[in-house]
Order: sequence, then structure tokens, then C-alpha cells
Amino acid sequence: MNREIELILNSTHDAMIAVDKMGIVTLFNNAAAKLTEIDSIDAIGKNIKMVIESTRLPIILKTGESELNRKQPLKSNTIITNRMPVKDENGEIIGAIAVFREITEIQKLAEEITNLKEIQSTLEAIFNATQDAINVVDENGINVLINPAYTRLTGYTSKDVIGKDCATDLADGESVHLKVLKTKKAVNGVKLRVGPNKKEVVVEAAPILVNNKLIGSVAVIRDLTETNRLLGELDQAKQIIRHLEAKYTFEDIKGNHPAIVNAIEKAKLAALTPATIILRGESGTGKELFAHAIHNASNRKYSQFIRVNCASLSESILESELFGYEEGAFTGAIKGGKIGLFERANGGTIFLDEIAEVSMRMQSKLLRVLQEKELIRVGGNIAIPINVRVISATNVDLENAIKQNKFRMDLYYRLNVFPITIPPLRDHKEDIEEIVYHLINKFNQEFGRNVNAISDKALKSILDNEWRGNVRELENFIGRAIINMKTNNRIIDIEHMPKVMQNETMKTDIVEENFEVLIDKINGEKLSDVVDYAEKKYIRHILNDCSNNRELAARKLNISLRSLYYKIKKYDIK
Repeated sequence: MNREIELILNSTHDAMIAVDKMGIVTLFNNAAAKLTEIDSIDAIGKNIKMVIESTRLPIILKTGESELNRKQPLKSNTIITNRMPVKDENGEIIGAIAVFREITEIQKLAEEITNLKEIQSTLEAIFNATQDAINVVDENGINVLINPAYTRLTGYTSKDVIGKDCATDLADGESVHLKVLKTKKAVNGVKLRVGPNKKEVVVEAAPILVNNKLIGSVAVIRDLTETNRLLGELDQAKQIIRHLEAKYTFEDIKGNHPAIVNAIEKAKLAALTPATIILRGESGTGKELFAHAIHNASNRKYSQFIRVNCASLSESILESELFGYEEGAFTGAIKGGKIGLFERANGGTIFLDEIAEVSMRMQSKLLRVLQEKELIRVGGNIAIPINVRVISATNVDLENAIKQNKFRMDLYYRLNVFPITIPPLRDHKEDIEEIVYHLINKFNQEFGRNVNAISDKALKSILDNEWRGNVRELENFIGRAIINMKTNNRIIDIEHMPKVMQNETMKTDIVEENFEVLIDKINGEKLSDVVDYAEKKYIRHILNDCSNNRELAARKLNISLRSLYYKIKKYDIK
């Protein structure tokens, strides 16, 4: 029997040392020998102080009090030890025992437990936070786990399903869990109906394997009803986007002054007719905005809206872009020819901006299209019928241009069927505050800001300005003010506002040097060099004024972004 006890004590992982009431070692197991690096033969029968100098077992013999979970250095290790007196049936101390273990092992075990708890907490948080419904069954097909998304989707709570058969939540179809448990293979894209409302879902399920042993199945359930709705909306949006490029509606045109209200009402009336419309007003008043809104309020809103800036294209390019061309019509013509913008806009609207900049030759070609409702491609001889609503726009006095033989009278009458004059901003300053807040919301979305107001002082300075560039200038101004703000600023104040250039100071502000210095720099140069020099200086000034925001700069310069990039490259503007 003593031999069996000895074998047990030597097999235990914990180190044990026992002494009698005289302090003589009576037990020194293998784990103790390993930790102390002392052979049990050299320890048993000797006084414990001779074996382990730092031992506290003599103190336990003297006090009769236990010492539990105490740290103690031992050789090169640190141990955690429990020391206890050994008493007989009469309560007399007849010895003491120490049970100890290396602390690094305990620390490692504690860290592993902590890590496991952290992992478990993380997994539970992920499981509960995911928007996909998840349920888990054991190897017998019994529900053991669901997440909150499952309850939201099916309507069933833990009380309704946990501990019950995996088919409990099914309203129509066969359980994917049973198939997974039977085949040990994943299943995907299975359509089912679940819950009391028979919600249509799509399910993916996979086996849970531990050491290659099947212990259950996990399923991810997605709401197919919502997916179908979103897909339907996406298809509808694609159909609209494929043919529609008009972004704005009358809701985007702000103002309550009679002048702007009258223009809006006329535009709404024009939208309901097939009439040709001409939008007249100063640069920056919002003519393109009106063109978009008219198209979107017309019965052509689901067809193409094409915008053409007639001033930005040379005569030859404008002709081929508007009317298209046949293969071989000119050097560089692509194989098979090209469809023109009028043909692309067939059934929809074409917006001809800056119509006054079109050459007299091109005006005659446009007149034919408006009169005959057909066109001939460049290099072709076949008349192609078209059905296009034409909206044109200009900031030029067309009546005066006719007197100067710069614009055809017959084309004027064709375009001027339904004229709409858009007032300059200075004629409806009462609307500026509403427009400013509309622009703040617009730039908040574009710039990712959270500006919510403008100070009275800043608003007054805006109202005091004439805004010769109209709404476009005001838009650029507000955009630059928001760029000047810190990300945590919420109110546009006077210090955020960029300097507004006045006519009388424009030379010094733009060229940044007086006329005499300019003459010294360019004296003797060709006119084209002078123009290039001034253009380069002006573009650099505007870029600096816009904090190098090229989109804002292009809008302030009233040129396309592509043209601005071309000029930056041409003049090597850094």
C-alpha cells in the first residue's frame, strides 16, 4: 500500500515536500526534485533547512498556521506554494507539507484562459453585431444558438427555437441543416420561407467540424424580399441612368423673389410643351440648371439629355460632334463613322450652351436641323430624321449680334420660340440667404464637412457684394470659404471668407504687378506671347485663390476641367 502511495505522489504534477515535527524530510517527490534540482535520496532523512535554506516549513511547525498561494524564489525559478501543518487526531502538530508549482506555468495558463475569454467575447460581439441572420444546430439537428439578426428576420426568439428541431422556423421548404448533417458538405443559395410571416430568404449552410468530427451545422440567412426590392430599384436606376444625364430639378432652383419665381413658372410651363426654348441671362445665373430642370419636368425625362458647350469646341469639331460623320469623312475619322450628339439625344433634349459663339456657317446647319427635323452626317448624303427638343442658352445680346451680322435672324426666330430670362443675382438679393444655406448643404456633402450656419457679419458682407458672376460666383465663394475652415468649425465667419475681387482692383490682384512692370517683362514679344503670359498669370492667381482646388478654379474661370488641365500642362503651372 505504501508503495502505491509513493507511485501516486511521484506521478503528480505538483511538487510536494513533507517534514515531521523535528523538521526532518519524510517526502520529496519527483516534481520537487525537478524544481529544486535536488535528488530525493539526498533530501529524505535530512533537516529541511539543510536541503532548502529558504524554506518556511519550520515556521509552519512553530505557528501551526497555513500559508496559501505564496510566491517564493527557488533556484532560477519562482514558485507558488501552499504550506500547511499536519496534525494528528488530537490536534497536535506532527509535521508540515508544502505543495508548490512553478509560477511561469500558472501565468501561462492564466494568460491562455484570459485570451480564450477575450476571443469568446469578441466572437460573441461579432456574432451579435452582424446584420446577417445566423443560427447553429448540434449534430442531432437541434437549435443551440441564434443571433439578434435572426430574430429580426424570422420573428422567432431564443425561447421559440433553442432546444427545438431545426425545421421549427420553416414555413416552406426543407431544412438545409439536415442536408448538411447528412452529407457533411456545405449548401448554397437555397431559397426558403421562414417565420410566421413566411418571409422569403436565401440560405447558405456549412458543417461544423472539430478534429474532423461533425458536431453541428451553421446557417447564414439573408432576406430575399429586401434583396429583390433593391435589385428592382437598381435595374430601374440603371435604365434611367443609362439614358439620363440631367441632374437637377426645379427643387434645386432656390429663390422666392418675383423675378426668379416668374422665370421658374415660365420654365415649368415650357417644360409641358414641345417648344424650342432659349434661356437668356448673364453668365452664372443658372441657365444650365434651368435646362436640366425643364428636361426633368418634361415627358422626355426618361430619354437622353445632352449638354454641349458650343464655345469650347472649334467649328470643325463642333460639326462632327453635333451631326456625326461617316467613315472616311476626314483624316482621323474612326472606322464605321460616329453617331452625333443630335442622334444620341433623339427622343430627348439637347442643350446648346453659348449658342451665340457658333459660327455663321454652323448656324445655317443648325437652322436646317430645326426646320427640317433631320440632319446629314459629315461626309454623308442621307438625311436622318430626329426628334429632339432643343434648349439653347446665351449671355449675349442676340438682337445686337444680328445687327452686327454675327447671328442669323432666321435662326434667332427658330430658337426664340419660348424665351426665358433668368435675372441676375443682384436683382433678387433677398434670395441670397436661402441660396447660401443650400450651397452649404451641397458642399457639406461634397467635402465631408458639417457646417450648419453663417454668421450675421459674414452674411452681411455677402449681401453687400454685387456678385457680377452671379450664383456661380457665389457658389465658388462659399466653396472656398468652407475649404478655408477647420474641420471642427460649424459656422462660416468673416475670417473664413476669401477676398472678393472688385473691378477696379482686378489688374493688381490678377497680374500682381503694375502695368509698367508688365510692359518691361513682355516688351518686344508677339501678341500671342502677351496673351499667353497674361493667361498663365491669371490661371495661377485663380488656383491660388481656390487653394489649388482645380474643380473650383475651372468653374470660376468658366472653362471645363479638361481645358484647365490642358492649360496647366501647357504653361507648366506648378
